Amino acid sequence: MPDDRPPPPGVLHEDRDVVAANKPPGEPVIAARDEPPEACLQRRLEKQLGRRLWVVHRIDRDASGVVVLAGNGAAHRTLSMAFEHHRVEKTYLAFIAGSLPPRDRLAFPLHAARKGKTRPAHPGEDGAREAVTDYVVRRRWRRDEATISLLEVHPLTGRHHQIRVHLRAAGAPLVFDPLYGRGLMPPALGEAPCQRLALHAQRLDLPSPRGSGRLVLEAPLSPDLELLAVWLDANWHVEPVRA
Repeated sequence: MPDDRPPPPGVLHEDRDVVAANKPPGEPVIAARDEPPEACLQRRLEKQLGRRLWVVHRIDRDASGVVVLAGNGAAHRTLSMAFEHHRVEKTYLAFIAGSLPPRDRLAFPLHAARKGKTRPAHPGEDGAREAVTDYVVRRRWRRDEATISLLEVHPLTGRHHQIRVHLRAAGAPLVFDPLYGRGLMPPALGEAPCQRLALHAQRLDLPSPRGSGRLVLEAPLSPDLELLAVWLDANWHVEPVRA
């Protein structure tokens, strides 16, 4: 049973009900069909901690940041319901290729598309699902005609690829997004030290499975995205962000 010892590397929180980990980029939460079952965050943590864990939610393979798993079946049910009923507050950091208003709400339905992708739904289309994403611009860089922005993003719903599709539809795809940003990256980003999907799950604020308040779980920005921000500061012009 977990005790008061410091958590193992990569583990942000551990108790009998909840394990939170800082997922590195490139590692799936659950193994893909054509991969060994142990090649995922869930199995690695089970081996590392010596206990069974239940997956509550996922983030994209190439994203980094905080992921929550349940330590028992009862906690899994409670946490899954919290995500389903939008009682979890989620904060992401996202580097985008483009410039958006300082703050806004992107609210338009999404629809499943071919090959595991998602697209904006057509008006009145069957199968469309509500999707709402709030964001605030935290930093902005400019070089020649190109602009890169750092957003704090708050998805209020949890649709597949929601942040990625909403930002692409707004004309500012995530930096190095291989699905929704291909062919849209400024050439100057070819020199960047980080070339992966620039999305980081920074914070989860969720109800405790035992009904005793809320848990706030945070993951520091991954080292490769920190390097990207440092490179942008050194090689691009920092622009003020006006409300």
